[in-house]
Amino acid sequence: MTDALKRLSDEGVAIWLDDLSRKRITSGNLAELIDQSHVVGVTTNPAIFQKAISGGEGYEQQLTDLATRKVTVEEALRMITTADVRDAADILRPVYDRTDGQDGRVSIEVDPRLAHNTPATVAEAKQLAWLVDRPNTLIKIPATKAGLPAITEVIGKGISVNVTLIFSLERYRGVMDAYLAGLEKAKAAGLDLSLIHSVASFFVSRVDSEIDKRLDAVGTDEAKALKGKAALANARLAYEAYEEVFSSDRWAALERVGANKQRPLWASTGVKDPAYKDTLYVDDLVAPNTVNTMPEATLEATADHGQITGDTVRGTYDQARAELEAVAKLGISYDDVVQLLEDEGVEKFAVSWNDLLKSTEAELERLAPTEA
Repeated sequence: MTDALKRLSDEGVAIWLDDLSRKRITSGNLAELIDQSHVVGVTTNPAIFQKAISGGEGYEQQLTDLATRKVTVEEALRMITTADVRDAADILRPVYDRTDGQDGRVSIEVDPRLAHNTPATVAEAKQLAWLVDRPNTLIKIPATKAGLPAITEVIGKGISVNVTLIFSLERYRGVMDAYLAGLEKAKAAGLDLSLIHSVASFFVSRVDSEIDKRLDAVGTDEAKALKGKAALANARLAYEAYEEVFSSDRWAALERVGANKQRPLWASTGVKDPAYKDTLYVDDLVAPNTVNTMPEATLEATADHGQITGDTVRGTYDQARAELEAVAKLGISYDDVVQLLEDEGVEKFAVSWNDLLKSTEAELERLAPTEA
């Protein structure tokens, strides 16, 4: 067991792995990470599946069977991805049981091409929950404007949700409001609120990538001194918002009937600029009742040389506000940055999904039995 990962876990940060593949499942690697590296959850996204399935290992027999049945490429892809999520959920089931449903979770995303279509997102979320058929699944819904009412509707049906692609503080407040509204709908429908869980995936490194690029364009010493600070500031102020919402009277009324807090999840925590320490978005985002979903390289770096020194979020809010204000004074628009990142995030996942559809279609055609 690694001390840094244990310390992180002891500080109230749930360690989730931001990756999944059939090889990781069948080789015993996922079980090993749970056993030895304090991993208590898994997140997936279209880019992760695109990489896993295009790599091919472990998928050929299922692809052959699907080709023989002449299923559509969309159906094939859903059969493959939900099989991986189901198997991972089974491996994580003891963690789910041990933590009363808080962890031991596996996330699967709705078709990213539906990000701006509320009814289709709701329908897809219901279908995915039915297909995977495991209580420890989270259905990922993007935090687009169309995604917010979908979150309320899906939570209201008792389906647990991972809200993804959150970049802005304003949108994050909208996400928390959508979650509480969903719980209120579930309560009105007589559902057991204690069985409904949610995380809000607040993206980190991409904020620095975009703002640093703009700071470089400004080029002054003052601008350069602000590089690598905006992402942490943004995430820390998100945690301040979380503390505020989940200490409100509205929340207290739901908590009294068994509701669970929607935990902040730090996503995109792999460092993209080699000038920064590779554990930056782990070491400096330690706070109780959070999740940090890490790519394997970040998990290994944290295990090797992470510096977990206690809570690094609470007590930083004034400094965080000052840093974002300093960026704004240089003419860099926060609203412009976060909207661009949301648009790019939706587009990148849609591109990955389309690439995956094409590569899967090619495999189905290759493996299709020849007609006699």
